[in-house]
Amino acid sequence: MIIRNETASDIQAITEVTIAAFKNLEVSNQTEQFIIEALRAAEMLTISLVAEIDGRVVGHIAFSPVTISDGSQDWYGIGPFSVLPEYQRQGIGTALMQHGLSLLREMGGVGCCLVGNPGYYKRFGFKNNPELILDGVPKEVFLALPFYSTIPQGFVVFHEGFMSVGR
Repeated sequence: MIIRNETASDIQAITEVTIAAFKNLEVSNQTEQFIIEALRAAEMLTISLVAEIDGRVVGHIAFSPVTISDGSQDWYGIGPFSVLPEYQRQGIGTALMQHGLSLLREMGGVGCCLVGNPGYYKRFGFKNNPELILDGVPKEVFLALPFYSTIPQGFVVFHEGFMSVGR
């Protein structure tokens, strides 16, 4: 498996992976591929990694800046994050997440947040921080990972690309 930055030639494959990964998720409204398109069009994909096996893109993770009402800087949102169903539970998602978090730290990020299953994301150190709020999202599925001891307090806002598709 190779983990690398996305290229223009990966765009269609990323769309297909995203659609397939979210197709049967009850909590999805099947618009995740449009979020990636909106982030890409706005040049807000700070990190966009693909996992490739035998020349085929089988996974993708996106990181984009978020704003926090207390003025905290260098925080990022993760998502969409997807692996083709037939490649799930093989460590691909873990590798994508670990590589992305490492790159985020290297570039000066101080933390990141996401909406997801706490049972899955706690392995990476994500947890609910009551100090951080994402409007309209139950606090138990809004998770954050500060890279340092300082945790911001306030409302988190993801890029408008997330909102324009029903978040």
